[in-house]
Amino acid sequence: MEKSRRNFVKKSVVGAASISFGGVLPGFSAKSYARIVGANKKIVVSMMGVNSRGKALARNFAIQENCEVAHICDVDSRAITNCINALKDRQEMIPSGFGDFRKSLESKDIDVMVVAAPDHWHAPASLLALQAGKHVYVEKPCSHNPREGEILVEAAKKYNKVVQMGNQRRSWPNVVKGIEELKSGAIGKTYFGKGWYTNNRASIGTGQITAAPEWLNWDLWQGPAPRRAFKDNYIHYNWHWFWHWGTGEALNNGTHMIDLLRWGMGVDFPVRVSSNGGRFRYTDDWETPDTQVINLDFAEGVSMSWEGRSCNGTPIEGTSVGVIFYGEKGSLMIPSGNSYTIFDLQGKIVKQVKEQQKIDPRDLSNPSEQVDALHILNMFDGIVNGAKLHSDVESGHKSTLLVQLGNISQRVGRSLNIDSNNGHILKDHEATKLWSRSYEKGWEMKL
Repeated sequence: MEKSRRNFVKKSVVGAASISFGGVLPGFSAKSYARIVGANKKIVVSMMGVNSRGKALARNFAIQENCEVAHICDVDSRAITNCINALKDRQEMIPSGFGDFRKSLESKDIDVMVVAAPDHWHAPASLLALQAGKHVYVEKPCSHNPREGEILVEAAKKYNKVVQMGNQRRSWPNVVKGIEELKSGAIGKTYFGKGWYTNNRASIGTGQITAAPEWLNWDLWQGPAPRRAFKDNYIHYNWHWFWHWGTGEALNNGTHMIDLLRWGMGVDFPVRVSSNGGRFRYTDDWETPDTQVINLDFAEGVSMSWEGRSCNGTPIEGTSVGVIFYGEKGSLMIPSGNSYTIFDLQGKIVKQVKEQQKIDPRDLSNPSEQVDALHILNMFDGIVNGAKLHSDVESGHKSTLLVQLGNISQRVGRSLNIDSNNGHILKDHEATKLWSRSYEKGWEMKL
């Protein structure tokens, strides 16, 4: 009975995904999906970092007909157990648990490593996986700092493996269609784009140095980052707001919106970047901005901005997260979900395409499972059939870099001039120091 229920769940999700394709996704039709499902060899996956978002990803990977989640890796022993239990209704296999993901990489059975650990781990763990001969699905941002992103791009080419970044909106069918309409001239020439994210995050207080809990391998949690004493307000989410491990709201959520803007406007690297904001709402240990506006100008004669408000959730354009493109003939908005709306110059709705499934962008772990599955399946199509990825690591790095440059501008307190050929900072020694980071000895990223 339990086996039948699991198979029903899998077939229901797979069937919904097949219907959702409708030929909308370039290079990924229902026919190509069928080829993946019909593959003789299952794609065997190892999950790294499964406390929150990683557990949701594990459940999503496990539900795919041609996939098996074989390994669960985390430095939190509780998270391993919780994630293994969370997969019982999704696959027959009971995964093995690993406190050190490097042990998982030693297995020849593993095809894909999914990296959903904290940001400072994204690029180093992905590199180790590539060097072990694995394909990689890495959550956004693909790197903690720009140099790591460059190394990851080089590594994907050197080791000839598929690397997909988890900016899943690249695979949401109506978002894809909206971008296609934008590029086909639905609002004329697009010259400005705005993205945003709002929330009502509480204070993280002032942490106390204490012994790490017995269920946590604090040394391995830090991994490539130089060692610091454990504080009781770091784990498991607040690390986002410390520069040593996290990248702030800008890369936590801004990466998604900046990526849509860059995709829609067809640009790569800017010529000028500025950022304003700070930690305004509370006095506590939080280091990154809770209020931030990043502005980017491009040689193509277009500009974009991203506004992040971590501690004031008042929506923009009626939604807590989204982007809007402004053009000669009107505007096109992509809100939190798998939908878009086109307006004329007077703000009148010209066209509206909606998704029936509700998506909650403030859900920290799993806002949009069904449409996110399309991003996973696109990666599988790349592995099995050599299909073009919707978000390969080179594209992911470019979008990540734009927001990283905003953070660097914020930290040095001035605008930056950028080489539009490669995204590098021009003639600013202090800012260039933030292009990379120092590593714990023995953890340096090396090709």
